[in-house]
Amino acid sequence: QVTLVESGGELVQPGGSLRLSCVASGRTFDPYTMAWFRQPPGKEREFVAAVSSTGRNLYYSDSVKGRFTISSADTKNSVIYLQMNILKPEDTAVYYCAATLRRSQANIRGALNYDYWGQGTQVTVSS
Repeated sequence: QVTLVESGGELVQPGGSLRLSCVASGRTFDPYTMAWFRQPPGKEREFVAAVSSTGRNLYYSDSVKGRFTISSADTKNSVIYLQMNILKPEDTAVYYCAATLRRSQANIRGALNYDYWGQGTQVTVSS
């Protein structure tokens, strides 16, 4: 069992930056594939970014590519970050961290691929 805890969400002005963190605890001796998803108000949860269990492959949605960066603090992805730059009002959402032990990257952008989820952290982009 793995517990994920996100932090770093807050109110920020358009054009600003934030860094979200996700800390995994529990069974962390195996490397996980980790991802960030978000759920805007009144919309479905959507994929944002992911890092493979080896850390060698990074994935981004088209809407955040070039503005957001996912990274890991260690080789097991027990702590991951989402650096968000040039934030826009449409980035407003609850951001969730997700994890899976699956090695296959075929469905890495799909929410069903992930077995563990954090409670979410609110990011609001507004002037």
